[in-house]
Amino acid sequence: MNPLKTLTARVVALPNENVDTDQITPARFLKVTDKAGMDNYLFADWRYDAAGNARPDFVLNQPRAQGAQILLAGDNFGCGSSREHAVWALTAFGFRAVISTSFADIFRNNALKNGLLTIVVDKASHRDLFDLVAEIPDAQLTIDVAAQTLTLPDGRAVNFPLDPFARTCFLEGVDELGYLLARRDAISQYERNTQHGTREA
Repeated sequence: MNPLKTLTARVVALPNENVDTDQITPARFLKVTDKAGMDNYLFADWRYDAAGNARPDFVLNQPRAQGAQILLAGDNFGCGSSREHAVWALTAFGFRAVISTSFADIFRNNALKNGLLTIVVDKASHRDLFDLVAEIPDAQLTIDVAAQTLTLPDGRAVNFPLDPFARTCFLEGVDELGYLLARRDAISQYERNTQHGTREA
């Protein structure tokens, strides 16, 4: 996956709370094994009516959503089942980061594996961000992964927590397996040293 070091991009606001993975990607699409085209299934039951027509009032169907790379979500985003397809659909649409006050642990882990940054902010900053998007629909935010900051258009920076391992994976553009493979020489050397020490003992 591509490294994520800094990102300045437009944000789309989806204030719904407790959005579960079945709403993000409905169960009928779970048989899909190819990530290509997964963007068509993102929030499918919200984006399309029974006849398959796009609902013009849904935010992802509006022109301002095109090219946006940051999703501003309501509280407790990604709850429910462990389906990785939910993250596939978000990244296929073009999102590189999701902002909320909390995420389900399984969703957050799946996001890490697929290069989707989950940013947790405090409730006051969360409200401010929704107010910002309501006032300036085309507002851009800047994410600095190394500094763990989210910067608003007025220059205000909001700090967000990020596990050191996750931070390294995003900066290097690797998942958990890629992280290990990149260090296989050091791992092999450690194993040799350990085996040598065992024989001497």
